[in-house]
Amino acid sequence: MKLGVIGLGFVGLSLASVLGSKGYKVSGFDSDKSKLNAIKNGIPPFYEPELEYTLKAALRKGFDTTHDLAKIINNCELIFITVGTPQQDDGSIDLSMIKSVASQSGSLLRDTKNKPIIIVKSTVVPGTTQNILLPILEKRSRKSANKDFAVVTNPEFLRESMAIADTKNPHVVVLGGTEGKFMDTVKRFYQKLHKNTPIIVTNSQTAEIIKYANNSFLATKISFINQISNMCQSIPGANVEDVAKTIGLDPRIGPLFLNAGPGYGGSCLPKDVKAMINFSNKIGIKPVLLDAVETVNRYQLENLLSTIKKATGKLKGKKITILGTAFKPDTDDIRDSVSIKLIEILLKHQATISVHDPKAIENTRSIFEDRVEYFDSINDALRGSECAVIMTSWKDYTRINNEHIKQMKRKVIVDTRRMLKKSKINARYFPIGIGLSGSF
Repeated sequence: MKLGVIGLGFVGLSLASVLGSKGYKVSGFDSDKSKLNAIKNGIPPFYEPELEYTLKAALRKGFDTTHDLAKIINNCELIFITVGTPQQDDGSIDLSMIKSVASQSGSLLRDTKNKPIIIVKSTVVPGTTQNILLPILEKRSRKSANKDFAVVTNPEFLRESMAIADTKNPHVVVLGGTEGKFMDTVKRFYQKLHKNTPIIVTNSQTAEIIKYANNSFLATKISFINQISNMCQSIPGANVEDVAKTIGLDPRIGPLFLNAGPGYGGSCLPKDVKAMINFSNKIGIKPVLLDAVETVNRYQLENLLSTIKKATGKLKGKKITILGTAFKPDTDDIRDSVSIKLIEILLKHQATISVHDPKAIENTRSIFEDRVEYFDSINDALRGSECAVIMTSWKDYTRINNEHIKQMKRKVIVDTRRMLKKSKINARYFPIGIGLSGSF
């Protein structure tokens, strides 16, 4: 079985690399020739644990890339669409890339004898496959869905920093579309690939909303525990970590996504919550809960800024060190990172900013250029600083000690992840979510 992957970003390259490493015949398409050249040489265009190793294994077993979409449409039985659906200003998603792929693919389908199954893994709002993509494909190809080709909605649930593990062992496979021989082919493919994974078959609209419901619920858990964190911070002696650990033991709640911090970020949760809010309003359902989730998330940044001001006084002219700009550890992704938003605000207050991150420095530099200072070592980043703010829970930051801190001009640490709460450090210490004496 020949497989095609259209779009070699985070989802597409992870998928193609895993499938290729397992011996499947995989061809990957992307419009970016420089990206394709890097991938051909075994160099991923972004950092993701285990991806480089998996990609090189796939290349050794015959994974190939192409800039010619016709090779995918003419030769592949299963074609995965994994192009981006970025957020627009009003919160809705931009379908321009996936509509373009559908249009080009439809035109190519017109002149091929191949009857591929097109599998939509891109995140799209309910009704997109049925009402937008299918009509484009049928019109351009002059062929009939479920006869000459098929479309199946198959949302992904990858976690950044865990993409390879999640691709190999997903918690569920969701397939949306019309039952029949084409759907049976996709089911058999996934049953062979993931022998012990539940497979949910439904219609495309339900499959599409499952992805949004999943991410919106995770965002809700984060905003909930952050709301509790804010309460704990105002109660002397209260500790949000003990709260989270205890309520997480309740099987109705579970322990995941109860790590209080500066707010959720990344390429999925903020975008998907906003898209759900936008979509819900369009169909006449007021998204009261999701509005609150987003409000709490915005407030986390305000609360953090208030804590920094409390710790330092006036921000103008202060040298502040930001430790961690990636939205989470083990990735270089800074999309919708709270750290980036914080730096923007601090710069507006005319603070001087120094930055350290083990993987995301170059991405950070692409935004701020020479407006901030960048450092490869924690020591250098802290030198002369009047406040350090730990934003990302990189393991490197658990090793911060008094040797690091003595580099600082004023020994003040704001810790949004409580990474140094058990360390004996000689500094004024402000852990988010832990109530200090005099908090009231």
